[in-house]
Amino acid sequence: MTSSSRGGSDPHLWYPFSPIGGGPPPLRVVSGQGAKLHLEDGRSLIDCISSWWVNLHGHAHPYIAEAIHAQARKLEHVVFAGFTHEPAEALAGRLVGLLPGGLTRVFYSDDGSTAVEVALKMVHQHWQNRGEARRTFIAFEGAYHGDTFGAMAVGARSAFTSAFDEFLFPVERFPFPDTWIGDDTCDEREKAVVSALEARLARGRTAGHSDVAAVIVEPLVQGAGGMRMCRTPFLNRLRDVTREHDVLLVFDEVMTGFGRTGERFACERAGVEPDVICLAKGLTGGFLPLAVTVASAEVYESFGGGDPKRTLWHGHSYTANPLGCAAALASLDLLEENVDAFRGMEAHHLAFLDTLADLPVERPRATGTIVAFDLTTGTGGYFDPVAAKIKERAPDRGLLLRPLGNTVYLMPPYCLSDEERREVYKGIRELVREVIA
Repeated sequence: MTSSSRGGSDPHLWYPFSPIGGGPPPLRVVSGQGAKLHLEDGRSLIDCISSWWVNLHGHAHPYIAEAIHAQARKLEHVVFAGFTHEPAEALAGRLVGLLPGGLTRVFYSDDGSTAVEVALKMVHQHWQNRGEARRTFIAFEGAYHGDTFGAMAVGARSAFTSAFDEFLFPVERFPFPDTWIGDDTCDEREKAVVSALEARLARGRTAGHSDVAAVIVEPLVQGAGGMRMCRTPFLNRLRDVTREHDVLLVFDEVMTGFGRTGERFACERAGVEPDVICLAKGLTGGFLPLAVTVASAEVYESFGGGDPKRTLWHGHSYTANPLGCAAALASLDLLEENVDAFRGMEAHHLAFLDTLADLPVERPRATGTIVAFDLTTGTGGYFDPVAAKIKERAPDRGLLLRPLGNTVYLMPPYCLSDEERREVYKGIRELVREVIA
């Protein structure tokens, strides 16, 4: 029996984020090119979400494919403990050159969740190595940082974490001052959050230092939490307060990195230099799993001295995989060549939001290549049934969409043509009208 005769399902696969039974069978993809995916049934879909936010330059880009091929003919992999290689060194140097000046030490891993996990371990052991007992992490309501245990701990508690809550370390949370077009409450809410955080950090100072290890945040856009967007002044104040109290600031740019916010990194757009930054998703342009956690020299140096107890005992079999590094270097080449594409997309998104005034939508918002709005007709939350309706009907209009509950969003690849963009905007308007009819 073929996959087609089973309706696209496979008897041996366990799909992510997919309840077993009850839902429609998965669509079988046979190829991709540019912004489009081609299905076995003959349809083509515009990938409106860059396949979970990873395909910066579209599918099957020949430049990245050739870079991987060339590297595979030289060195496919080598253990990265006691050995090194040119692709890892070149990529690390390239990233350090693009990031704020204080971020100088690159630690390789495999995916975004692990990049966050590494950051949490770095931060905790950094203070331990300095002889300071700092066990508190501060995060924000609505955050999503991944699905490993540490990443789940600093993320919002939800149905996705409830089975594991007893294993997750406690985290203090503050409101995330998200904003949208027409919001006149943001100033007040930002000030309230910053004031509450400042008071908390001041209370926690004993023996000359804080009890807080770090504040972790998704800068400018909370992704899986509903594409909730904050302003750069809030991030600047966050940096000021954490620096004043000698608390580390961790930016989770797994999703926002590599042009997604209209600049190469959200920290660049905000003018903020964190102490640690986590990068993944778009790093290889969607070709191979690869992630990095980049730390300041101060954090790195606290692990020195030759004492095994001060060592960061963390690693992965595929750490700094040469093929992944080659793909990432090629993706960065394309990123530099297409600056106008990711810097110019926000203006198109804002014009699109203006066309939705006659529809039941609220909280329209856009940052860089990301645009989102909430449907007012749903019940709200990640499991709002309107999401399933849009997701299931979108392919009939040639679109791949995956709403976050009643939040409809776009995060397309940078190669999206003007014609394709108009087709996406038109299709979304029609879908919204259809599902609320």
